[in-house]
Amino acid sequence: MPSKVLVIGGGQAGINITTALREFGYSGQITLAGEEDELPYQRPPLSKGLLAGTESPGALALRNREYFEHQRIDLLTGERVIRLEWLTPDGGGVATTQSGRDLGFDRLAFTLGGTPRLLPTFPVGPGVHYLRTLADSCRLAEQLGQARSVVIVGGGFIGLEVAAVARQGGCAVTVLEASSQLMGRVVSPAVSEMCRRYHECQGTHVVLDAVVERPLYDSGVLVGVRDSSGCDWEADLVLVAVGMEPRTDLAESAGLDVAGGIVVDRYARTSRRGVVAAGDCTIVRAESSIPAIRLESVPNALAQGQAAAASLLDLPTQERTATPWFWSNQGKLRLQMVGLPAVDDDVTEVRFDDDPSRLSLLFHRQGRLVGGQFLNSPADFMKARRALSS
Repeated sequence: MPSKVLVIGGGQAGINITTALREFGYSGQITLAGEEDELPYQRPPLSKGLLAGTESPGALALRNREYFEHQRIDLLTGERVIRLEWLTPDGGGVATTQSGRDLGFDRLAFTLGGTPRLLPTFPVGPGVHYLRTLADSCRLAEQLGQARSVVIVGGGFIGLEVAAVARQGGCAVTVLEASSQLMGRVVSPAVSEMCRRYHECQGTHVVLDAVVERPLYDSGVLVGVRDSSGCDWEADLVLVAVGMEPRTDLAESAGLDVAGGIVVDRYARTSRRGVVAAGDCTIVRAESSIPAIRLESVPNALAQGQAAAASLLDLPTQERTATPWFWSNQGKLRLQMVGLPAVDDDVTEVRFDDDPSRLSLLFHRQGRLVGGQFLNSPADFMKARRALSS
């Protein structure tokens, strides 16, 4: 049994590792080090409820301070780990924070999450936003309340969720998506098309195949966005939402295997003995015959965190086996997905005459159910999820 476990990163995966360690009976020292000043919090509401004003920042906390005290978890906020020194071959060492604090450990977990993918021509500045942290969301919410014209660069989950909130707030909204369909990396063309129609019916202007070039300013004030065709789009607020980059720099400098994420196996173990990783910063390489995958979702952070805690205590039977599932609430449109279907899977499409906003897609591979995508069809989603889980 290790006597000291250090978890670097205060997100959902980090919280779940510390909780699981105690549930598995671990009685040693646990330190959770997060670089944000706030208590660990939920991220999904940052692009929805918090922006819309239906949720408050304080209500997003995953646990209160009393929980950490009761569970004997040393919570360090505002402490960024910048360097690791290995002292033993089985994961022991010392982590140094930006403030100069040294944290000794016998076993280590990385749960650093990710950062927004940046567009070099769109640096954060007057009127230009990226969204990942609570502070980002609070700044965006404040300016949304004063905005009239909003441009969203990127037609993925975050961009469309914020677009829905901005429209509900009375802003003129334009979504500029570089590819030929919304959410093209993750949903089928049928789901993408229905989502496009929904947003356009709400008054959002959706432009596909639109590659942005730069923001436009007048006397230091944002006035619009120019795309590569030379077209200018009016805006006094811009959100750039073009994906996320896993945070791997610390793991890479410490000698861990990194390839589009911190490489882990199905037990959340990294390339170094005694070191695990979980959440958005990881990429899973389960078997050499299966392509490595990176899953950005709360359910994955929960399941992978459980597996990581078991591996820290040498309980490898706790394989990450949960079926992947995802969701996105875009105004009154609820998108839910389960499984990992491929582009060449057989698709069964179910539409509903009594409700044109509903759609269910079931994906089969060699006659076997492998996934589903659902718009405003929560009952079908639950059935598919239960079927895949069994």
